[in-house]
This record gives sequence, structure tokens and C-alpha cells, in this order.
Amino acid sequence: MADLATFSLHPGDPAPDFALPGVDGKTWRLADFHDAKLLVVTFWCNHCPYVQAWEGRAIALAKEMAPRGVRFVMVNANDARSYPDDSFEHMRARAKEKQYPFPYLHDESQRVAHAYGALVTPHPMLFGPDRRLLYQGRIDDQYDDPTRVQHRYLADAIEAALAGGRIVPAERPVLGCSVKWTA
Repeated sequence: MADLATFSLHPGDPAPDFALPGVDGKTWRLADFHDAKLLVVTFWCNHCPYVQAWEGRAIALAKEMAPRGVRFVMVNANDARSYPDDSFEHMRARAKEKQYPFPYLHDESQRVAHAYGALVTPHPMLFGPDRRLLYQGRIDDQYDDPTRVQHRYLADAIEAALAGGRIVPAERPVLGCSVKWTA
């Protein structure tokens, strides 16, 4: 679990800009989400057992929140040479197989992951309409057993933001596989 003190971005900080290729063949930029009430940027990958455990819930949450103007985007910055399952080709296959309802972007240079301070996969960050950070932390309290979830942290943060309320706490420790940085 990554400690809160290691976060680079904190509530109120702006989302760093990006221009990254998506598995859909499009280059995506932060500005492409200008119409979203809220934006969830999550550092993601294919091989991590934490991502795989939370994957279905992330897909369901993205679908649940889309009609309310909340957009999701997943970013894979892992070193694909050391972790071939995280290659762009495998990203395309995974997105197709799981029918991702969100863009899945490749950060081969890892510049975007560094700018956001990504620590693990998954590492979700919720940004408001002004694209300032509102929340970062885990998706929920039970990565390995969806039937035992008691607290839907990300969903609760989204609900609070949509209602115009404060998100408390705005930061929670993240849990997952470390980002696989290039040497």
C-alpha cells in the first residue's frame, strides 16, 4: 500500500495535460474531456492482479456514471519490455475482450505517469469540472472479494462531487502493483 505522503498531486492541484495514443487509434488529450462534469484518470495495466480484481467494478462504475456526465480514462505506463502483457497490442486485446467503456491510453514514455505521480495500478484520481484534483485513493475497500465491499470509495467521492459536497477524506492510500518503470 502506498502512503499518502508519497503522492505528488494533492486536492486542488490541476490535472497535468497529456496527449497519448489510445487503443482505438485516436490520440487523446485532456481537452478531449472538456464536456465531462467529472473526470476519473486511473493508472491501469493488464497484468496486475489488483487491476484484474477491480476491473469489473471499474467498468460497471464507468457505465453507471456516464449518463451523469462522469468520464473515465485509463492510462497504462508500465514498461512493456519487462512486462509484455502490458504491451500496446495486449492493451488493445484486453480492451476489446472486456469491452472497456472508456479510452485506454498508452504512456510509453512514462512522462504522464510521472506528472500525475502514479504509484500503483490501479491508481484512480478524480478531477472536478475545473480539472483540479478532488480525490485519489482506492476504488473500494475490498479488492479481492466484491461480495464483501462495504465502502465504495471512488463511487462515494463521485457522488459527493456531483452533489457539490466535500469529499472526506480526499486522499486514501492506494493499493496495487507498483508502476513498472523503465530502467
